[in-house]
Amino acid sequence: MISAGIDAGSRTMKAVLWNRVEKRIVASAVADQGIDQDALARSLFDRLLDENAIQRESVRAIVATGYGRKLVSFADRAVTEITCQRWGVRRQTPEARTIVDIGGQDSKLIRLDEYGGVAEFSMNDRCAAGTGRFLEVVATRLGAKIDALGRLAAESQSPAHISSMCVVFAETEIVGLLASGVSPHDIVAGVQASIAGRVAAMSARSVESPIVFTGDVALVPGMTEALAAAFQQPVAVVPKPQITAALGAALLAAGEGDGRVAGH
Repeated sequence: MISAGIDAGSRTMKAVLWNRVEKRIVASAVADQGIDQDALARSLFDRLLDENAIQRESVRAIVATGYGRKLVSFADRAVTEITCQRWGVRRQTPEARTIVDIGGQDSKLIRLDEYGGVAEFSMNDRCAAGTGRFLEVVATRLGAKIDALGRLAAESQSPAHISSMCVVFAETEIVGLLASGVSPHDIVAGVQASIAGRVAAMSARSVESPIVFTGDVALVPGMTEALAAAFQQPVAVVPKPQITAALGAALLAAGEGDGRVAGH
């Protein structure tokens, strides 16, 4: 039996097919976001089915999560990304106590209790300076690809201090730093430290280890090290960090976690 999770995120759409009997991921896929969330989600879902020779009737339940979860019309149920992140992370890293999730447009800090339940969480969805959007702006300004930022930061001798709290003002600040001769290496290292510092500041108290890192930004080289420095604790990237929420949604669709099966 197959269940499915769809994560309609702000920058990317993710889908996971989960085998409820064998307890494994059958397939997963990621696509850039578009205007029509429902059509994009359906296309991604259908593609996974076709590529894995799975009939639509074999999928017994579908759960949607993410910003656009309520727009995925073919899902049986919509669940918040906080809940789905919890289940997706626990499946892959059962010992996790703190989840740092940084996407294109928001960042989340989720603290789990000793039983793996959500004890508390903080979310920043209003300031792009603590999200992947900041990295996109910097990459564009420097004429570099995002996956090259880590290599630039690794060569930094003296990371620049980025003081602006708004990404628009921060971009202006970066222009000024470049004009004054600050190297791109030091600017990228400063931006990564700035994002990590804003995420760390979301915690009202000391975070508990192990700390795990999820989301699109977890794939950007250098960000894990920046977070570890900000938290002054080790940070580990979960396996397949982009699809954690979609995996959690698929697990909930299978009735794992809260015991409810979404449909059919």
